[in-house]
Amino acid sequence: MEEDLVGEALSPVAALRRIAFLLERGREDTYKVKAFRAAAAAILPLSDDDIRRRSDEGTLTELSGVGASTAKVIAEAARGEVPQRLRDTEQAHGGSLTSDGAGDGLRSRIRGDLHSHSDWSDGGSPIEEMAFTAIELGHDYLVLTDHSPRLTIANGLSVARLERQLGVVDAVNDHLAGHGFTLLKGIEVDILDDGSLDQTDEMLDKLELRVASVHSKLKMEKEQMTRRMVTAVSTTRMNVLGHCTGRLVTGNRGTRPGSQFDARKVFEACAEHQVAVEINSRPERRDPPTKLLELARDIGCLFSIDSDAHAPGQLDFLVLGCERAEAAGIEEERIVNTWPRDRLLAWANR
Repeated sequence: MEEDLVGEALSPVAALRRIAFLLERGREDTYKVKAFRAAAAAILPLSDDDIRRRSDEGTLTELSGVGASTAKVIAEAARGEVPQRLRDTEQAHGGSLTSDGAGDGLRSRIRGDLHSHSDWSDGGSPIEEMAFTAIELGHDYLVLTDHSPRLTIANGLSVARLERQLGVVDAVNDHLAGHGFTLLKGIEVDILDDGSLDQTDEMLDKLELRVASVHSKLKMEKEQMTRRMVTAVSTTRMNVLGHCTGRLVTGNRGTRPGSQFDARKVFEACAEHQVAVEINSRPERRDPPTKLLELARDIGCLFSIDSDAHAPGQLDFLVLGCERAEAAGIEEERIVNTWPRDRLLAWANR
């Protein structure tokens, strides 16, 4: 795959987008990614002739958002060459994310991703960029799950903002009609202290899928946290229990121990109410931990393998969750995002 991509000439916009995707996939600094996405946005309105003319004249850097390094990529691509920066980035970040292709078999049968964020909350890219990348990765569907109001640090969406976002999702789907892909309306909603959800029932009913997660008071006493989670699983419209322990095991945010709760009680409630336990694929989370993942397996839970992507390149993290699911021996039939869209939606809105 890597050699084919390196040898393929791309348009300047596509070359810039590919570099940004690979930098995100490789967890490089955000400022580097933004530089390539900004340059792609700057030249997107230009014709091929205008790009070539500016390249020949050396005036690409006069465009807002285009710097010296991105101008070089544009110029090389405009000449029909594979930019050297693209070659280097493919070499560094274009290979398999797992050893010996672990998880690839299950990944090929995953139809979509149930947990993703856009720049409407704390993601780094517009909704349409997330959708375009999901299509390029072969997804049949992607659920947009920006945060709920209480998570102000992540610019959570009020009812009014979420209503506006649903209109944007409709517009994106109209634009992408015929691609065999659907952007689904969702939310990552906070589980509040009493187990209720941080959004109105009326608004939740308008959505197609609901991921619910604990983001606050992660050090809550074990019995209280158990009651909080079981109440949410048992009494609300949630479909997926997101990153259940909230732990962080690596990354630039540092590490954080997982919340303490009676996992058997929580997972038994998930199994009873057909709430899927998320296998969060982000490298810094690996949530749930292996022992809890195996416990949920043994109890009979459904699962959702999700990227929790906050940028397009992170959508490719799914294989990391697939690797863990394969290692735990979780049957494909119990992984809800191996299901066709109609079956998924029937389960989520039963």
